[in-house]
Amino acid sequence: MALQHVTPGEPWDIKPLGASLSGAKTAALFKAEHLEVIRLVLAAGSVLPPHRVPGDITLQCLEGELRVEAQGKDRRLAAGQLLFLPGDALHKVSAVQDSSALLTIALLRSGG
Repeated sequence: MALQHVTPGEPWDIKPLGASLSGAKTAALFKAEHLEVIRLVLAAGSVLPPHRVPGDITLQCLEGELRVEAQGKDRRLAAGQLLFLPGDALHKVSAVQDSSALLTIALLRSGG
């Protein structure tokens, strides 16, 4: 089945998944020329290993609790909290509990 993407100009539901969280998967909601938005779903104990993204990012925890290691600090991100990281910042994301988050990535233009 093809991924369903956000339709420009139409509202999109990003509320917590609640009881359906355990069966949900990470999905790209849309990717435009300069912006990508992803619903990140991580089961408790899951880890996104240390990595870098060229553009600035925000990670907004929708439900559960995430641990983010970045810029020499270890932070907990609870439901309703948002974290900003500048482009190229090395970071690692771990799920303390089953969690979902809204991840936004500012995409850089190629060639300047």
